[in-house]
Amino acid sequence: MSAPHAAHAVGIDIGGTGIKGGIVDLASGELISDRIKILTPEGGRPDDIIETVAEIIHRLGPDAESVPLGVAFPAIVRGGKTMSAANVSKEWIGLDAHARFGEALGRPLTFVNDADAAGFAESEFGAARGQDGLSLVITLGTGIGAGAVYNGTLIPNFELGHLEIDGHDAETRASYRAKERDDLDWAEWAARLQRYFETLEFLFSPDRIIVGGGVSKHHEHFLPLLTLDAPIMPAVHRNKAGILGAAAFAARAQ
Repeated sequence: MSAPHAAHAVGIDIGGTGIKGGIVDLASGELISDRIKILTPEGGRPDDIIETVAEIIHRLGPDAESVPLGVAFPAIVRGGKTMSAANVSKEWIGLDAHARFGEALGRPLTFVNDADAAGFAESEFGAARGQDGLSLVITLGTGIGAGAVYNGTLIPNFELGHLEIDGHDAETRASYRAKERDDLDWAEWAARLQRYFETLEFLFSPDRIIVGGGVSKHHEHFLPLLTLDAPIMPAVHRNKAGILGAAAFAARAQ
């Protein structure tokens, strides 16, 4: 359920290769602006990324200036600080990123982990909307991102891609990058996903598992090969999930 005090919000999704942004209608979960994408500056240093975010907001026009702003980032986020760094500069580790963005942009904002933003997008606008219980939103891509939502409330910083399973960091075996790296066909990759998702079931007993990331558009090739107790389904929002979730999170937090 979107926040009652804002009809629109800006969402920014920062990734290791690209930074995307747009203005979101919080009632429908649709973009009401162009989806603007700029390549992540080489090295992924804080000042360069913040400058790129400012450029995206500028390109979105004056409508982006007076609405809540949410920024999703590929790191553990605790108290506004980035406690890790995935595919960006190590300068982010321990940085008070929330304050740094606020000072540079000259406006209040909400700062959230990118997988958490994707999970929240599915809760607000997608496959987990209106659902009770625990929804795990798992993003398969360069690594494995995880968002956990319980009865509509986000549980932050679920780093489920880094579970050790059979002596391996899970995402080194089951991410989409691992599929490409090891030249796996769908069935071979599904066997690895089976081991990963059955471990999640054992540990968390989710009510549903929602699979996102760009590969989820090919869900018919691998999800039917999985045998789990919980229903498993593709995410409604893929490349837009970080933008939508960041915007919704900002509106909820205002």
